[in-house]
Amino acid sequence: MYNWNDLKVGKRFLMNWEPFQVVSYAQKVMGRGGSIINIKAKNLITGANIPKTFSDNDRFEPADIRSSNYDYLYNDGENYYFMDTTSYEQVSLAKKALDGAELFLIDGDKVTLQEFNGSPINITLESTAILEVTDTPPGEKWDTATGWKKPATLITWLIIQVPLFINIGDKLIVDTKTKEYRSRA
Repeated sequence: MYNWNDLKVGKRFLMNWEPFQVVSYAQKVMGRGGSIINIKAKNLITGANIPKTFSDNDRFEPADIRSSNYDYLYNDGENYYFMDTTSYEQVSLAKKALDGAELFLIDGDKVTLQEFNGSPINITLESTAILEVTDTPPGEKWDTATGWKKPATLITWLIIQVPLFINIGDKLIVDTKTKEYRSRA
């Protein structure tokens, strides 16, 4: 059981029998009374962010979330299929549960899948992904020293801004949080 002072950023807890993760945390001390805690929490099943205020008397049940290693297999447009690397059991996740992570998945990728009560709820990606450029307009030789950018479509249909010297077929390191170009691979 968590006390209010255990709720820090990144902590997972149960609220209304659903798992949440603290995204932001602020404590406000009241005069003679106790204090209140304002958090923003992300529902790990629906992906919705909600603001919530708690008093210093509130208690929380920890969320029992297990992480396992899986291989990404394929998708059918709506569902994404993964295979457990130890038991070879296959599970699927709806596209909306991936919350944009599908833009970084290539067949055979290793991912960490999180489960709540035995059901998969989402995946955790590495901080960067290596993706190939499938389409981008050509850049001129003399343009390589400028800070100008151009759009590039990657193998997963993600479109990002890249420097002018990037060509079709180049492999890029892309930040999975910001969806920005980092460097060539």
